[in-house]
Amino acid sequence: MPAIRTQLSSSKASVNARKAVISRVSIVGEEIQDLADCKIHYPLNENERKTFKTRDGKRVTPHQWAVYDFTRTIPCGRVTTYKDICVALGQGSPRSVGSALRNNPFAPFVPCHRIIASNLYIGGFFGEWGTGVNARGGQKNTGVKCNQKMEMLAKEGVTFSVDGYLVDGSLLWDGRG
Repeated sequence: MPAIRTQLSSSKASVNARKAVISRVSIVGEEIQDLADCKIHYPLNENERKTFKTRDGKRVTPHQWAVYDFTRTIPCGRVTTYKDICVALGQGSPRSVGSALRNNPFAPFVPCHRIIASNLYIGGFFGEWGTGVNARGGQKNTGVKCNQKMEMLAKEGVTFSVDGYLVDGSLLWDGRG
């Protein structure tokens, strides 16, 4: 398992330069870890899906199942976009995909951390959008969850710039081929 090395600072200047901190997340060693390789029960047949309820007691909609099924096919070390999922499924919108993934009861088995925005920006994670000064969503959005997403992707060999954009566009996977 690779070691993750982050450089953190507690000075006031580091608060203003939060984006730069994330850029220094790196994998030490050659081994890539597939975070979706875990033991979580994932209903595959129609009967199980009809009776499945989340921890909150909610049912999973057919659209959510379609998003989760497609997301499970994204290879380790690759990412796709909310829009590409809509196109591949032939249904929904990027926002509906984001909403389904925000409520993903099967993470990390359904690797929602592998989805980014169409402009190759890190996008959202657990209801937060963006990191540091780019974080959106009001005061409750600290950017911590998106930083966690970048660290998870770094473990899988996917890196982002200091501004939160995908460094290597060849890692983008559209699922059509």
